[in-house]
Amino acid sequence: MWNPVRGWLRGLSRRMRKDTMRKDAGMTTSEYAMGTIAACAFAAVLYKVVTSGAVSGALQSVIGKALDAQF
Repeated sequence: MWNPVRGWLRGLSRRMRKDTMRKDAGMTTSEYAMGTIAACAFAAVLYKVVTSGAVSGALQSVIGKALDAQF
């Protein structure tokens, strides 16, 4: 036997599931902003490390050895 309340609740449940799936489909603007800020901070730290004296000297040494290698 068909129950109108049960049918209404079933339809409400389906609509709520669709709405919650739709709301969590992607990142929001604030999440993009935080990701961009984190990427820029990581790039700044990486730039400082690579341009430091010790790392710069080591990279030059490695590149120099590679270019002077005998084949």
